Amino acid sequence: MATSDKVAAVEEITRKLRDSNAAVVTSYTGLTVAQLKELRRSLGENAQYRVVKNTLTQIAAKEAGVQLDEHLKGSTAVAFVTGDPVVAAKGLRDFAKDNPALVIKGGVLDGKALSADEIKKLADLESREVLLAKLAGAMKGKQSQAAALFQALPSKFVRTAEALRAKKAEQGGAE
Repeated sequence: MATSDKVAAVEEITRKLRDSNAAVVTSYTGLTVAQLKELRRSLGENAQYRVVKNTLTQIAAKEAGVQLDEHLKGSTAVAFVTGDPVVAAKGLRDFAKDNPALVIKGGVLDGKALSADEIKKLADLESREVLLAKLAGAMKGKQSQAAALFQALPSKFVRTAEALRAKKAEQGGAE
């Protein structure tokens, strides 16, 4: 690879690392070209899976301010995630279950280094949309409870005042 090609490759990897929400480093030894195509399709539009050279990726990671050195050994490919990292982590985990040749080495999420186990835990989370829907449902429930409470206070006050008026009228009429 010529020096200008290496410089361009480092710049591209650096840009991808900076523009990504997350990056997952994998080992792909033993996967066929067809399996790699299937993996790329399974990750969807929010992730790009790319085979990289370790030394160039180390340089790019340092320029991007990301710690990946410990994961850059052997054959390496990186999934650059621009969307929901949970979806990409699930895609990689599920593909690795069916194809044990794919090994998740680790990665980064918003600049924080992650181990392979942490990426698997990330894959166990529900997607962002599901979590937001649950939050919205919980907030709606609390708002309904608050509205019921605010409606109950005036009516309770009116009932109490009416009971006091009736009691006073009873006492006034009994004397």
